[in-house]
Amino acid sequence: MINKIGKITVYVEDQEAAKDFWIKKIGFVLKFEQQMGPNMAWIEVGPNEDEFTTLVLYSKAAMEKQNPSAVAHPSILFSTTDIDSAYEKMKQNGVTVDELQKMPFGSMFTFKDQDGNDYILREDK
Repeated sequence: MINKIGKITVYVEDQEAAKDFWIKKIGFVLKFEQQMGPNMAWIEVGPNEDEFTTLVLYSKAAMEKQNPSAVAHPSILFSTTDIDSAYEKMKQNGVTVDELQKMPFGSMFTFKDQDGNDYILREDK
């Protein structure tokens, strides 16, 4: 099932200011950056090049439009190397899971904890 903590999403007012803070003031490195539209990017930073776990600096305004309740609870993205097996195992264990999404950039699904908080499990190969 889950074998690593993959990404922790931090909702930020200004993605560029957040990137500047984490890189220049904290000493993190830019792990990944990709535009997601005219005013938003997917930005990941981490303590070093070799660290698997990253912070995703996600637009707070965008998330408030997409899923307002998520901003109150940090988005934690767990990782697995076998998404199909993990999906079936969670369903067998009585975990509430959303539909498994298979997209060109990866596969993932959302699951809920005992309090109804959402988490994401994605496949990293």
